Amino acid sequence: MVTLNVNVDHIATLRQARGGNEPDPVAAAVICELAGANGIVCHLREDRRHIQDRDVELLRQVVSTKLDLEMAAVEEIINIALRIKPDLVTIVPEKRMELTTEGGLDVAKDIPRFKELVARMHQSGIEVSFFIEPELKQIDAVLETGAEIVELHTGVYSNLRDIKQIKLELERLKKAADYAKNSGLRVVAGHGLNYRNVFDICLISSIEELSIGHSIISRAAFVGLERAVREMIDAINYAVLSR
Repeated sequence: MVTLNVNVDHIATLRQARGGNEPDPVAAAVICELAGANGIVCHLREDRRHIQDRDVELLRQVVSTKLDLEMAAVEEIINIALRIKPDLVTIVPEKRMELTTEGGLDVAKDIPRFKELVARMHQSGIEVSFFIEPELKQIDAVLETGAEIVELHTGVYSNLRDIKQIKLELERLKKAADYAKNSGLRVVAGHGLNYRNVFDICLISSIEELSIGHSIISRAAFVGLERAVREMIDAINYAVLSR
């Protein structure tokens, strides 16, 4: 079984475009859960371009499935996470000028720092995931930190158009997913996934969850959020049954 976690960041993006109160990402989270989402994801960025501190506080109170707070490993955001206590934090790289996260975190570059961060989160009962490229050395680094989960970056796969290159990237993702699972980690995948390309990712049996936001929110503009979430769950389930 592959479950779906919905990222509600871009509901907040729409709200921030006008500086008002709507649409509300907290209300969106409730709709996503009612539609069958297994969890809610939000990214509290340093520049607060979409999700705001109060959103995270309210999401922690309202979300009844699982709240995953994406965050950079900076002290300000770490302290917010330790205070609010989401079920899970996903540590991601963050650049001020990027439109969206542009690749996986280099965990291997500073294992002692990330190991300390994991220990702090665990002391507060918060699970930790690292958003990484599908590389074995990065998975080994995550294992050294003591984290429970890896989220494999699927952005490269999602942007490819050449069939041969797509197959090669899927093989790379499968090799990394299998290695991570066999090493005792839970495996999530995300970034750039949509209703068309999600099928082949779901054929990788070591992947147990998908984190998807932009495609669902885009679809929701035409058919409504509840239907958009249900359609993605249907697409995932269809792929799993096709294994």
